[in-house]
Amino acid sequence: MKPKPKKKKPADDHDEATNGQSNGETNGTPKLDDKIEAMVKRFTEKREDNAVDKYFRALVKLQGSDLHMKVGKAPIIRVNGTLKPLNSDPIEIEEMARLLFPMMNERTRDVFEEEGGADFAYTVEVDGVDWRFRVNMLQQLGKIGLVARRVNNFIPDFEGLYLPPSIEKLCHYEQGMILLAGVTGSGKSTTIASMLNYINKIYYKHILTLEDPIEFVYKDDKCLINQREVYVDVVDFSVGMKHAVREDPDIILVGELRDEETFMTAIHAAETGHLVFGTIHASTAPSTVGRILDLFPEEMHGAIRAAMAMNMKAIIGQKLLKSIKPGVGRVPTCEMMTFNPTIRKLILEEQDHKLADAIPMFGEEGMQDFTMSLEQLVRDELIDRPTAFQVAPNKEVLKMKLKGIDVSAPGIL
Repeated sequence: MKPKPKKKKPADDHDEATNGQSNGETNGTPKLDDKIEAMVKRFTEKREDNAVDKYFRALVKLQGSDLHMKVGKAPIIRVNGTLKPLNSDPIEIEEMARLLFPMMNERTRDVFEEEGGADFAYTVEVDGVDWRFRVNMLQQLGKIGLVARRVNNFIPDFEGLYLPPSIEKLCHYEQGMILLAGVTGSGKSTTIASMLNYINKIYYKHILTLEDPIEFVYKDDKCLINQREVYVDVVDFSVGMKHAVREDPDIILVGELRDEETFMTAIHAAETGHLVFGTIHASTAPSTVGRILDLFPEEMHGAIRAAMAMNMKAIIGQKLLKSIKPGVGRVPTCEMMTFNPTIRKLILEEQDHKLADAIPMFGEEGMQDFTMSLEQLVRDELIDRPTAFQVAPNKEVLKMKLKGIDVSAPGIL
């Protein structure tokens, strides 16, 4: 008879954790302490300067809004809406590659190679202060280039941004969706930042932002604020939103609504009791309705209209204009469409073409169209008349308003 094999003594937790680690490894795998140390280093290690940082510092010191870098030209910055070259030699193709590629990490380099461009946030220390930039790395004519937008460290209040007073009312909602519409560079993110900062000063709430990339960095006042950057703090947007519902937020900033998944996730968050802020590329508040519908197949349009009518609180259209007031670079002209019963009815009945005429009828409720906004900016001596007429949707109506002639809106019901 063969003797029974002896049972192995089960290793306790200590044995398992230390077995084979006298040389710092377990079966070729770094020990736990090394992994923890690597993670600590990842979150605490300060980035070394890149050669390109000098141009970002020049942008900050000259109070520019954007930095452009193109092969064969000196770097160019935009100051108060005007492009100005820096006093620097033109940058040739090899030097440009050496300047720009170190800015990207492994993920953004892969995106750049695959798509011919990549978006990411970049931080540079200037005189002891960290400044953030929204960067687009691009290819044009087979050469690498860059456009970077400076994000202000200081978040101005509504008065400092010359926003309409009715914007403040939107900050007191408990639930629903508020969208900022406009083209790139129209100040949408700054307006939302001012609204969130206002909430931060008066309410005890949890604000959660999910952005690609993060622009404004908020400081906790009365609110608890957590900011997550897609592809940096969380693997992608859908995972970030899945986490969000478990993170007890009162207010969620979802950044840009650029596809069906993003909008559906955002509107669902609004339906479940959150106040949701977002931005969208659309030229006016009324046209935003069609822009949202374009994200979905036609058979879903009825359901999306119902979701908007039920949950949308306001859409703010915005454009930035050059100011004539000393010390003020640019001011926003704003269109405010709040979702009162008339606006909801028009959307549900697919009468979007009547929305533009409906807005001026509810000026007492805080609504305004671009014409009303331009008139006020001229009267407040923030912009000149040529600027107002250049962007006015209806020049004749604006001309009559500036002469003091009231223009009655046509009947819409």
